[in-house]
Amino acid sequence: MADEIEDQPAPTDESSETLSAIALASMERFIAAYLALSKVTVGFTALDKADLSKLENRLIVVHGLALSLEADKATPKEILRDAARMRAVGFDTEPAITAGVYLDLRAYAMDLVERLNEVTNGFTIFSADVINANPKLLPFLQKLAGFRSKSEMKRAVGNASDHAIPVAAAQKLADLITRANRGRTISRNMMLESVEPTLEGIVRDLVGKVLLESVVADALASEGVTFIREKEYESLRGVVYDFRADFLIPDAASPKAFIEVRKSSTRHASLYAKDKMFSAINWKGRNKDLLAVLIVEGPWTRETLTVMARVFDYVMPLSRSAETAAAIKAYVNGDKSKLKWLIQFSINPAS
Repeated sequence: MADEIEDQPAPTDESSETLSAIALASMERFIAAYLALSKVTVGFTALDKADLSKLENRLIVVHGLALSLEADKATPKEILRDAARMRAVGFDTEPAITAGVYLDLRAYAMDLVERLNEVTNGFTIFSADVINANPKLLPFLQKLAGFRSKSEMKRAVGNASDHAIPVAAAQKLADLITRANRGRTISRNMMLESVEPTLEGIVRDLVGKVLLESVVADALASEGVTFIREKEYESLRGVVYDFRADFLIPDAASPKAFIEVRKSSTRHASLYAKDKMFSAINWKGRNKDLLAVLIVEGPWTRETLTVMARVFDYVMPLSRSAETAAAIKAYVNGDKSKLKWLIQFSINPAS
């Protein structure tokens, strides 16, 4: 797939070619494509303006709308026709971006399996020298040794990563793999299937750490809103505790608004809602006129979103980040109508 994606080739630096590095580079590429496409199509409401000759754009639209088409085979006309009959289906940001990431990641995983096949003489000889010289193959070696997690592997063989496998750890891995797979036939498909949970975990991590907040950051920057990210300040003071929001506008010294970004599922919606609502009450109770914004992704329940809207001034889907950023800009510039709730909350000594 990497050959078909225009403009930004996958990284080629040898030191960066781990599964995680490939996934991050791909995620950043598809986020950039998504953001550009969102602007051109006015939040995916005018798909006829999209350049669907590009595979990356077709992937974003097909998977964002869950169309019953194959992005690599469908024509722009077919995509527009299928999208037109599904106007009631909301655009889902996460699959729109991660579909292409998974394709890139699985293609690279296949390359690694071929490398593993080559250096182990058809998955038959696992020497310490080969393992030491090929640290990028560690996710597969971990599975072959029978370890369910990195922490379990570390306890058994010592420090080892897909950047470097020390000789001692390589020898232990070689012995374990040889014993665990004696008399067993190993195939390419078996190796690919074994590492699939690892690939899913890598992408899931990136969704939480990179994808959602990148979309919000781009929307704020496009509106010229000054902001700082969670890692860029110490804390936002609250009534009960001081903590950090995902975004603080414009800064911690004179906060005007904060944004929390949260993906959820129907199973965890209630738990996440209580956590986010208490954070909002804590901060708004201490900082008067503080605009509270919650941007959500995933299948939150209607009831949960309704309850959170009684505390947060704005509860918005990720797909409407641009509209949210415009409202925040207006508030910072003096439009007090954007503020819905004032929270009077304090804790004082009984005496």
